[in-house]
Order: sequence, then structure tokens, then C-alpha cells
Amino acid sequence: MVTNIQTQLLGRDVSFPVEESRFAYWLVVLRLIVGWWFLHAGLDKFLAWPFDASWFVGGAAAQTSLGPVVTLFSDGILLSFTNIMVPLGQTLIGLGLIVGALTRLAAFFGAFLMTFFYFINGETGGWAHGVITGDLLGLLIFAMIATLGAGRVLGVDACLAKTSFVRDHPRLRYLIG
Repeated sequence: MVTNIQTQLLGRDVSFPVEESRFAYWLVVLRLIVGWWFLHAGLDKFLAWPFDASWFVGGAAAQTSLGPVVTLFSDGILLSFTNIMVPLGQTLIGLGLIVGALTRLAAFFGAFLMTFFYFINGETGGWAHGVITGDLLGLLIFAMIATLGAGRVLGVDACLAKTSFVRDHPRLRYLIG
């Protein structure tokens, strides 16, 4: 199985063949594992509804470097928005990765969430044993999934990339892959 990965890196077109089927399967396994991780996290929050993020955005985040931004979401309508969007976002990110649809978009939002988790969890004691944590590794895995075009290997993005709609709108390549 030979898959040609075509992507952009720092504004330059990059293309490399994945001739080794083990690498292509590794991308699929990685995508499935991270997808299940986020799908499970989102569904757990829905099953234990109502989800309340106030302990995180109002409590844990208040004394961190992201506190001025995150605490804006600690009450009122922004807290209600957060309480819905975190489980919904995690579920959609997980589904997107599992089926390989809009993989770059899903990986971007996964990395976005992991950035918040990394800094807030780290600054509230998670870095007691060093700055390399599970949140940082999750962030790096999302970056790897996005840059290596993991959705184009046994994913819906492989079919989407061949459509005339995507060919006619080349900016959509930034969302799939």
C-alpha cells in the first residue's frame, strides 16, 4: 500500500510517499486511539449530565497565566456555553478522528483544548515532576495527526480530497487530511 501524503508545512507544499504499510497503519491506530480518548471523554460528560466546568474555568484556572482569559467563562452565559461546548467538542473531535473526517480541523480543536489543559493543570501542580505531562503529549499527538495527513489513510478525508468540490476550493485542504 502506497499513500502519497500531500500537505503544507510553513506555507510550503510538502509531499512524501508512505511506502511502508506499517507507518500508514500506525497513523490509523494513532488516530483511532486519540479519537476514542476524546469520544469517551465527551460521552462521559454527557452521560453524567449536567456537566459543570466552573471548577476548572473559575477555580483551577484563576491563578494561572491563562486565568485572565479563562475566568471570563466562569459564570453567566459564557459558563453555560462552556458547559455545552466542552463535551460536544470532545465528542465531535473524537468522532472526526475515528472516521477520519475533517481530521485537521478536529486535530486543531483537540490541540486547542489540550493547550488549555496543559497550562492550567500544569500551573496548578501538574508540573511538580516536570513539564512533560500527558496533556503535552496529547497536544503533540494532535499536531502529528494534523501534519501527517492521518485522515487520508483509511479515512473519509481520502474520499473528500478526491471530490471536485475540494479541488474547486483548495482552501478546504486545510480542514481535511
